[in-house]
Amino acid sequence: MNRILLASAFLLVSISAAFADEIPSALSAPAVVSPVPAAISPVPAAISPAPKTPAPKLVEPHLHIARSNIAGHARVALTFDACMGQADERILSTLVRERIPATIFVTARWLKRNPAAVAVFLQNPDLFELENHGQNHIPAVDTPTLIYGIASAGSPQAVRQEVEGGAAAMLAAGIPAPHWFRGSTAKYDLSAIGEIRAMGYRIAGYSVNGDGGSLLGAVITEKRIASAKDGDVVISHINQPTHAAGAGVAKALVDLKAKGTEFVRLEDVEDTGDDKTTE
Repeated sequence: MNRILLASAFLLVSISAAFADEIPSALSAPAVVSPVPAAISPVPAAISPAPKTPAPKLVEPHLHIARSNIAGHARVALTFDACMGQADERILSTLVRERIPATIFVTARWLKRNPAAVAVFLQNPDLFELENHGQNHIPAVDTPTLIYGIASAGSPQAVRQEVEGGAAAMLAAGIPAPHWFRGSTAKYDLSAIGEIRAMGYRIAGYSVNGDGGSLLGAVITEKRIASAKDGDVVISHINQPTHAAGAGVAKALVDLKAKGTEFVRLEDVEDTGDDKTTE
């Protein structure tokens, strides 16, 4: 009997010990959270790409002057941009020596760097008409864009500053108030043209691109300019003395003069520009 009681007691103690070992383990184990099924996982809303701003419509206006209508006596207006950099003495000295009139479009930046050339211009008022090429050589386009890698003015206020800043620099250099404006790259949007015209400026286009932004070789530059016909307006550059194009410009001027060409400044003749640039 005693053996039965002892066996029963031993069994009871063993079962109690087994439960005592399991309870703390169960209480200390971290709670298991069932994963949310993939089918009901929250999905982020699709993000629509921002709409692209359409590129502005740009124009590159043409300009012609009144023809002489005399055989062998073509009338041509030479215009030169002085953007940045130094004066090209090859061209300047040819204009002075040959007494060839020209219209020079100067930026405020170029004026600061070339006081000697400015003095030559002012000493020869019968030859040189000085006009406005802007303050910082920024394209006169009133919406943001890139033109030949150059950032446009980007707003009507910035266009106005480019124009007014160029004119102010000219007056400070002793140059008469300008009446013509030509923006960097010679490209505009139509709204900027309207803004500049409302400021009282005529906008100078051209009909013959003489030197391709001063990037062409001397021979092709010479041929382009020498091909100018009665009523043409030629655009070239007078601010790149290290470029080959300048030599071609100087040679073409002599060629045209030898052919009996009449050179005039924009202020000397009537003109016609498209895209409402001179109306």
